[in-house]
Amino acid sequence: MDPRLEQSAITAIRTLAIDTVQAANSGHPGAPMGCAPMAHTIWTRHLRHAPSTPGWFDRDRFILSNGHASALLYSLLHLTGYGLTIEDLASFRQWGSRTPGHPEFGLTAGVEATTGPLGQGFANGVGAAIAERRLAAEFNRPGHTVVDHRVFAIVSDGDLQEGIASEAASLAGHLKLGKLIYLWDDNLIQLDGPTSTAWSEDVKRRFDAYGWHTSSVADGNDVEAIDTAIRAAIEDDRPSLIAVRTVIGFGSPNKAGSQKAHGAPLGPDEVKLTKAAYGANPDATFDVPADVAAFYRTAIQKGDALVAAHTKRLLAYATAFPVEAAELQRRMAGALPVGWERALPAYEIGGDAPTRNVSQSSIKALAPVVPELIGGSADLSESNLTDIHDGGRFTATESGRNISFGVREHAMAAIVNGIAYHGGLIPFGATFLTFSDYMRGAMRLAALAGLGSIFVFTHDSIGLGEDGPTHQPVEHYAALRAIPNLRFFRPGDPNEAAHAWGAAIERRSAPTVLAFTRQKLPVLPGSIAGAAHGVRRGAYVIRESSAPATAILIATGSEVHLAVAAAELLEASGTPTRVVSAPCLELFGDQDAAYRDSVLPPSVRARISIEAGVSLGWDRWVGSDGAIVAMDRFGASAPAPKLFAEFGFAPERIAEIARGVIAGTRRGVIPTPHLHDGHEVR
Repeated sequence: MDPRLEQSAITAIRTLAIDTVQAANSGHPGAPMGCAPMAHTIWTRHLRHAPSTPGWFDRDRFILSNGHASALLYSLLHLTGYGLTIEDLASFRQWGSRTPGHPEFGLTAGVEATTGPLGQGFANGVGAAIAERRLAAEFNRPGHTVVDHRVFAIVSDGDLQEGIASEAASLAGHLKLGKLIYLWDDNLIQLDGPTSTAWSEDVKRRFDAYGWHTSSVADGNDVEAIDTAIRAAIEDDRPSLIAVRTVIGFGSPNKAGSQKAHGAPLGPDEVKLTKAAYGANPDATFDVPADVAAFYRTAIQKGDALVAAHTKRLLAYATAFPVEAAELQRRMAGALPVGWERALPAYEIGGDAPTRNVSQSSIKALAPVVPELIGGSADLSESNLTDIHDGGRFTATESGRNISFGVREHAMAAIVNGIAYHGGLIPFGATFLTFSDYMRGAMRLAALAGLGSIFVFTHDSIGLGEDGPTHQPVEHYAALRAIPNLRFFRPGDPNEAAHAWGAAIERRSAPTVLAFTRQKLPVLPGSIAGAAHGVRRGAYVIRESSAPATAILIATGSEVHLAVAAAELLEASGTPTRVVSAPCLELFGDQDAAYRDSVLPPSVRARISIEAGVSLGWDRWVGSDGAIVAMDRFGASAPAPKLFAEFGFAPERIAEIARGVIAGTRRGVIPTPHLHDGHEVR
């Protein structure tokens, strides 16, 4: 390429990013100014993408892990023809714009991941590389390569400082994910000042130890050196980290190399001085020279040619391997196999089981008919029971369906998200419910980005027993329910557990949490016919009263069978009692008022909720006249039956509380009992 035109092209990226941030009077100009040459090199010399067909399945993925540098990505998307206009750039960070402060997947064509919380994009890329390798192993045949692409990313100092990136990098090196190529914006500056104030490790040696290929580029403006480093990375069978020494805010006479260029606009005067330093018109705004625009827009024709060539390969593949081609087409479209739900197991009376075992049976039943299901556990597969039988292992030399994430919960969740971003697979990750705290950042982003990630948790309550309060979740139900767009399922018996898996498989545009028990739960008669419908509506009547109900008991998970037993006691003493199982309160809240009222008739004001977790949120469902049997404290070490009894989750106590609610003497949150010599002290 003509060096003058190339320099003009890089300058256009920089000035667009500067003007984008300045127009909003908010944002991060320094990183785009420093990263422009490496981004230009990736996008013009290596990235296989198609602006006219941004969802083309075999495209390379580009992830901007340092999402605060979003003006860099938006400038590239505008220049290369993804439909972002100058008006979009000028409305950066404004209401209703396609250029929010940090890139958002699904909002803007060409954005491959929602990034900003540092380290997340780094781990997402690892997931995308896992997905590419798995799909290539499934579908490529000798002479027919239909899945073959790479994952490029720009990562920052902050990304590499976050623990999640260390977890993900360790696993990526172990798995030899050679399609992963990351360029590190090594600019020696972070928000609080020089990186040396908080960071003195040898990053390249750390990544060498992880099993990565590493290299350095001494001058971040040296396009040829960057290109050479990327070419060497492509030839290596390990994941690659290229340390590119850049200058934050490059070109700014007064702010270059300083944290002053990091998180604030340059200011009108400095913008002009900087443009003049670049040799650009200091008075022009959002200016792209005609020859630069024409050069970048060649990406459209190049992308169209790539898509056409891939389509031709797919046609030849379909002739040679019609069954595989049809399956790949289904996966690329994101459609589920016809009749998959018929594989879900069903349970009759006497089929008592821990719901984690039902989860394992559901995975075993679903795996043959939903071959895109892939996942694993954070070193707890024998406790979570998440193995895909006969699915093979995903290792450095194999591409099976069972991923050993190791004790890396946060990276696991973000890697699962990366697989979901990629498409073609349905990913899950598993651990104990109490460790969802380690995963929350990634789970929140799954909900924000609308990913169909599945998060499987076992040991869902004090019912796990002897491991004690460090492992017993109590606040976690409410914490997970608080995340918008995430559905938290806590099934109450084996049939509900199987159909919770069904609901998760169906939900391809938002994440699902499945929480299963360690202890056995009985099959409840009402679930045999009711679970298939009721689980998908969030709550349903699992035991009807013998006459118009005087009281309604509402429960989740292992407390449902206790509520049924309490209802039997109440019925025996002449109190007609309905029991509602509520495996997913958020889903129930999404139902129309008619359905909600059919389950919880407004006329029945004596409502009692029973859940071995904190009381937060239950007031919506029990009302001001009802009572909440909850656990606003931590657990203890003891066998599960002892814990449920000591903490007041016994049918007799529930029935007693219900009688008090009916009589008007008890309401609100019922304190967890403190026992002395076996007697409750209030």
